[in-house]
Amino acid sequence: MKRKLAAVCLAGVAAMLSGCGGSGDFSDLEAFVAEVKARPKGRIEPLPEFKVYQAFTYSAANLRSPFQPPQDVKLAEVEAKPKSNIKPDFDRPKEPLEAFALSSLNMVGTIRKAGDPTLYALIADDQGGIHRVRVGNYIGKNFGRITALDETHIEIVEIVSDGQGGWFERPRSLSIRKN
Repeated sequence: MKRKLAAVCLAGVAAMLSGCGGSGDFSDLEAFVAEVKARPKGRIEPLPEFKVYQAFTYSAANLRSPFQPPQDVKLAEVEAKPKSNIKPDFDRPKEPLEAFALSSLNMVGTIRKAGDPTLYALIADDQGGIHRVRVGNYIGKNFGRITALDETHIEIVEIVSDGQGGWFERPRSLSIRKN
């Protein structure tokens, strides 16, 4: 077994050594190398000029650090405003359009019944429904009441919390959409 392995290894080494020797003609390789060496040298482009970096100078070193609380913090006293009598009526039944934010409602037209002087506005909600409203109806989530309407827009007064336990009126309007 060892003799067979030694014979195979010896044959492999002999085959490899036979490839190294020889009477090979390398004239074409030598000609190619000479041609490449004779070519003109390539030009390397110069490095781009870099702009000089202007370092930022921190000139607020003598001021208070923004990461430290102010030394003399005084709480601003809220001016006591007289409470107004404005407040929403929580006891009245809600109307259908009070379930929608005013920003999701659009005025799409007006209608007047024959023989009735009352003008109604047509309001589209964001769920595809059309609602008929008139002056005095409530609309929107902020207790908005329709105060006036005509063929092109609706005037609304919302009652909004002031965040301090009081309420104030905020005028809003919806205009008809023209496509």
